[in-house]
Amino acid sequence: MIVIGTVARRDEREQRDIELDELEELARTLGTDVLERSLISLREPHPATFFRSGVVAAFASHLAELGSPAVLCNDQLTPRQQRNLQEEWGVPVLDRTEVILAIFARRAITAEGRVQVEMAQLEHLLPRLAGGWSHLERQRGGVGLRGGPGEKQIEVDRRLIRQQLKRLRERLVVIERQRRTRRTARTNVPLASCALVGYTNAGKSTLLNVLTHSQVLADDLLFATLDPTSRRLELPSGKLVILTDTVGFIQKLPTELVEAFAATLEEVRQAHMLCLVVDASHPDAEQQLLTVLETLRSMECDQPMILALSKVDRLTASEVRAARLRLGDVAGVSALALSATRGTGLRELRQRIDALADQVVPDIKANRPSAASQATPPPTEFRTATG
Repeated sequence: MIVIGTVARRDEREQRDIELDELEELARTLGTDVLERSLISLREPHPATFFRSGVVAAFASHLAELGSPAVLCNDQLTPRQQRNLQEEWGVPVLDRTEVILAIFARRAITAEGRVQVEMAQLEHLLPRLAGGWSHLERQRGGVGLRGGPGEKQIEVDRRLIRQQLKRLRERLVVIERQRRTRRTARTNVPLASCALVGYTNAGKSTLLNVLTHSQVLADDLLFATLDPTSRRLELPSGKLVILTDTVGFIQKLPTELVEAFAATLEEVRQAHMLCLVVDASHPDAEQQLLTVLETLRSMECDQPMILALSKVDRLTASEVRAARLRLGDVAGVSALALSATRGTGLRELRQRIDALADQVVPDIKANRPSAASQATPPPTEFRTATG
């Protein structure tokens, strides 16, 4: 596979290079080797092929020399542009949205996750139908049957997809009702809840594992976690809170996924507080933070927030100080430096969660551990394999 990006102005080149780095990582997460990457100057996309005719022709020859690998575009293509490029180049052409959808499809484990991903895929696919699908049943004419010889295959395909979307939405309503019941049961026990939010691969799952001694998947991969996972966390004061690991955000997150994962993202909206985790060692940490903040604003999340800078063991002391000042200014809150591998900052993070829990939930017997668990000393900070 080769990856292609575009840049309109010279001062955007550095940011577009970072986006291509992320696109390469998305391709590798999908299990695909990236042969090369190209960044093309383009002020205005062509309505038919996105790229100018000269670029399209040049890439047709180049792709043939490389053995006709698939092409992954950083920009979102319209159905028409995608079809035309595939005809011109004779290879599969995907955009960023389709790769993210494919990764989500592989990562989905629970019934809810699989339903949400399938909905997003069908929503994305619907305007891209070209007819002649072998895996969709063909409509036959006859008494009592809709359609018939006069109904075009593409119309049948679209109707079948809309019917499947309707079934998936109905199933998701049932699943969300069950999730709401579980959430209500948790609410009836007056425990504060804290949602771990942040960019994908920022270290949220690792942080959950370290704080709660859990075994949640925490691979160094984009979108390693899709389904929210909740664990109890005992705080220095003896209080208990519910800590929830949530799906990571990403730049240009497909609209179809935001809509399909509305039920999952509800866990973030319902949390009493947020712990926003940012990979301080990432070269694009500031833009990743801005992406998360913008997504949270679009979800109307205005809870008290803790800003946690992860993976600071990869930075020098001066770089950590600079990151805390810079990223803290962006978020409008003071930043806490963390390292899961060294245990740095974990005690202070527990204390900050403790202080916020005091503000959002009254301190009563129900949100404290039993006498037996109180007799056990609080867990100590320990090391994990990932940052």
